[in-house]
Amino acid sequence: MSTIEELFRKGILALKGLPHPALEAKVLLLHCLSLQEEEFFTSAGKKVSRNKEKKFLSLLKKRKKGLPLAYLTGKKEFWSLSFLVSPGVFIPRPETELLVEKVLELGSKNKGLIVDLGTGCGNVAISLAKELPQARIIATDVSKKALNLARLNASSHGTRNIEFLRGDLFAPLKKMALEKKCDFIVSNPPYLSESDWEEISPEIKKNEPKEALVAGKTGLEVISRIIEEAPAFLKKSGYLLLEIGDRMESRVKSLFGQNYLSKRVYCDLGGLPRLVVAKTR
Repeated sequence: MSTIEELFRKGILALKGLPHPALEAKVLLLHCLSLQEEEFFTSAGKKVSRNKEKKFLSLLKKRKKGLPLAYLTGKKEFWSLSFLVSPGVFIPRPETELLVEKVLELGSKNKGLIVDLGTGCGNVAISLAKELPQARIIATDVSKKALNLARLNASSHGTRNIEFLRGDLFAPLKKMALEKKCDFIVSNPPYLSESDWEEISPEIKKNEPKEALVAGKTGLEVISRIIEEAPAFLKKSGYLLLEIGDRMESRVKSLFGQNYLSKRVYCDLGGLPRLVVAKTR
């Protein structure tokens, strides 16, 4: 039987060629052994059972073939919280934490209504629910699979102030007669164009849901719908926050009309335009 350290070294060699082979080998090994990171260093000489070794080697092969790390472990960290993820549901990205950060800056004492359009695994809605337990949060998605996963994540984090509703963008809000009742509407919508999709990495193209990433021919199709329809549901001086692609700042800004009092674009940690925040009249 191999030791933890020996398997770790095998993992690094197996993942050679990937951007972070040591980190990914450790993540997969910890997952297979059900160990915390601090135990990894104190148990380096411990022997690993044949079954767990086989599982680890199998995951290494799948990772080398391009299956995303998050799908192999079944979880992804966001806002220092762990979220269940599965194939067919969009994997949360760290740059989306900027959206949560700005909502908290604008409404740190908020006890009103926050709507998360296209919630996916629920990472944004649940992060906000943890930070703003007095707020009412509604999270929508067209995908039944995504909503089921989001509900599991909400349950595991003990959040009780979120309603998950199935439907396309504002359709569930119309059914609930929420016109002019929302304090915040937030979304990380699909914003890739069809041409962007052709150029994207094979790992994403083969594994993540296209409908969660591609908006249409221009990439603005979903964003423009949200910008146009949001004022009907936002209160006076309510906020719309949208994650955007890093090459569409000027095009997105041009979509805001007279229903909006102001708009501002914020950059992510890489210095790329990533979030637009607009306030209604």
